[in-house]
Amino acid sequence: MPTTFIDFWNEVVSVWRHGLYGVDIGNIITALVIFLAFLIFRGFLSRYILRKLHNWAEKTSAKLDDSIVEALIPPIKFIPIVLGIFFAVKTLGLSGDLSVFSTSVLRSLIAFTIFWGLHRAIDPVRRLFKKLDKVLSKAMVDWIFKAMKVVVIFIGAAVILEIWGIAVGPLLAGFGLLGVAVALGAQDLFKNLIAGLTVIAEKRFSPGDWIKVEGVVEGTVEEIGFRSTKIKRFDLAPMHVPNAQLADTVVTNFSRMPYRRIHWLVGVTYDTGLEQLKFMRDEILDYIVSHEELFATPEQAPTFVRIDSFNASSLDILVNCFARSVAGDAFFAAKEELAFAIKEIVETKAGAAFAFPTQSIYFENLPGMDKPEAYVPPKKKKAVKKK
Repeated sequence: MPTTFIDFWNEVVSVWRHGLYGVDIGNIITALVIFLAFLIFRGFLSRYILRKLHNWAEKTSAKLDDSIVEALIPPIKFIPIVLGIFFAVKTLGLSGDLSVFSTSVLRSLIAFTIFWGLHRAIDPVRRLFKKLDKVLSKAMVDWIFKAMKVVVIFIGAAVILEIWGIAVGPLLAGFGLLGVAVALGAQDLFKNLIAGLTVIAEKRFSPGDWIKVEGVVEGTVEEIGFRSTKIKRFDLAPMHVPNAQLADTVVTNFSRMPYRRIHWLVGVTYDTGLEQLKFMRDEILDYIVSHEELFATPEQAPTFVRIDSFNASSLDILVNCFARSVAGDAFFAAKEELAFAIKEIVETKAGAAFAFPTQSIYFENLPGMDKPEAYVPPKKKKAVKKK
């Protein structure tokens, strides 16, 4: 074999063995093949095994297993990638700084996968603690699990930083000094956070409650956040109210009412007779007492119909009763039925009439009333000349 060809072959072997950063090209190709094989395995895992697991969970009556499977599927899909990187790196046989770097990357990916799975598993675990809603309130439990997510993220980030040789302690001390400076400029944020905890601890309202914040908004609570509370108005427009404002302002929670009051003044004309007034009073009260949706026992809520006052243009009958339905169409339907019944009792049964604001003006004297009426003579007709 010629010397020149042998030299060329030696150069090829040297390039092959030296490869990239001293790694044999054969090992690089082998590592790529191994990584590709794990990617194919990942596709097989997703298409067959995980899909069958997901279908099995959907067939069960319990919803918890569905949420657990849906939460853990993405981290499980990421495991073959981590395995492929691990075996590929081992095949390369790296040394020195490359070995340290690859080991840090691999350990970081493992830590990321673990804490990613823990973070996604918190939501299914939340469903296991539904009974805590009755003890602590739903909003408080939601806050606890949100805080757990933040803690998991923080610990996971700290573990990855430690893997790369970054000391977390001095970093936290530096953040502490920075936090003091930030806190001075973010007092409202911490004020709203503390106010939100106060609102939840006192159980002023919960998601789904119908509330009215004096001078601010009236609507349904959707979510109590760390900084603000989301309230959907009755025109369906969402509104975010700072928690500090909810803690310092009068808040009426209509959803906590046992009954909803109907308080009316029914005015009838002054020519209504005494017997008519008594009849209308008794008939309206009998209607309220006999109505399932309106009547409430006196111990729980006073119900009465009384002749209340002599108004400027009417005799007022005070109607005070309570509906069992606090919100929704049932309340307005009962209120409407009561209005129809009162109109029928007043106009049809009692033969009376509703009063409306009127004003009479009496003149004792008008300017010029004492003077005699001026006499205006009639105009003379012109004579017609005869031809």
